[in-house]
Amino acid sequence: AQNSSADSFAPPQTTEIVTADLENRFIEIYNRVNPAVVHIFVFDGDGFLLGTGSGFVIDQTGNIVTNNHVVTDGDEFEIVFASGERRLATLMGTDVDSDLAVVQVETLPEEVEPVPLGDSGELQVGQFVIAIGNPFGEAGSMSIGVISGLGRTIESQRVVAGGNFSIPQVIQTDAAINPGNSGGPLLNLNGEVIGVNSAILSTSGANSGVGFSIPVNAVRNIAPALIAEGHYVYPYLGIRMWPQAFTLRQLERLSLPPNGVFVTGVVEDTPAEEAGLVGHNLSISFTPDGDYITAINRQPVRNSDELLSYLVFETTVGETVELTVIRNGEVIKLPLTLGERP
Repeated sequence: AQNSSADSFAPPQTTEIVTADLENRFIEIYNRVNPAVVHIFVFDGDGFLLGTGSGFVIDQTGNIVTNNHVVTDGDEFEIVFASGERRLATLMGTDVDSDLAVVQVETLPEEVEPVPLGDSGELQVGQFVIAIGNPFGEAGSMSIGVISGLGRTIESQRVVAGGNFSIPQVIQTDAAINPGNSGGPLLNLNGEVIGVNSAILSTSGANSGVGFSIPVNAVRNIAPALIAEGHYVYPYLGIRMWPQAFTLRQLERLSLPPNGVFVTGVVEDTPAEEAGLVGHNLSISFTPDGDYITAINRQPVRNSDELLSYLVFETTVGETVELTVIRNGEVIKLPLTLGERP
């Protein structure tokens, strides 16, 4: 039978979606980065294995970034490199709120070069990413996917004053991340770390196409403090924030713009109380009887996640910031000197 006129104008079909150049890039990145990705074995004081995870070398002095939940409760840490060489490691510092930790080995194998850090602030949904780690104990496994979402938040494992802190600017990816990948790098096509693989959203405990990585800009801020001091001190306002979005109808009733952060409470003896912030009591009356934060240092904040993100990535303890708030229909500027998160 002859082709119809419709068939004659159809585009040529091809299965060569992944080009040879892209394939070669994946191979080159794996060969370059995998020697610096390690398998971490965590033991208790009696030498019993508590669990395993992944990590990656960030400098020539043997510092290795991993997840806090990988090393939690561990007393002894054995590092296995891709070459099979083994080292004992010292725990340098941990931070439960970012789920980051640093361990250090005294010497590195000759072939190991630190993995360069990228910039998680420049990421875009849809770009290719690569995860390298040790899922289910399968050392040196590589998976490929894309960034599925940006600006996600996941809750810290630490609860303070009745609420959880959240990790801001978390990267969502469909690259296969499974138990054992925790602490391994998420890489861009330049072979730079853009995230630290931390969690999966799954009811079975296995990958379901939704994985989360701690942004590398958090590593830039936090890892040096973990190495030098053993811990990281976060800037702190001392407020409670309304956790969910209001409808436009509700905001209209309050005569407030659609983007901002409700202050629902002010903690005693904190920078917020000293600065004079006032909390809404929305559980009693749905009236604008407190502060509504719309910007910090003139940077607009649309919700509590954006305010938290700015504090974590753009400020330091002791710095004085300017909050723009709406109070009783009036826009006011409040200076606030940031304290230390308890």
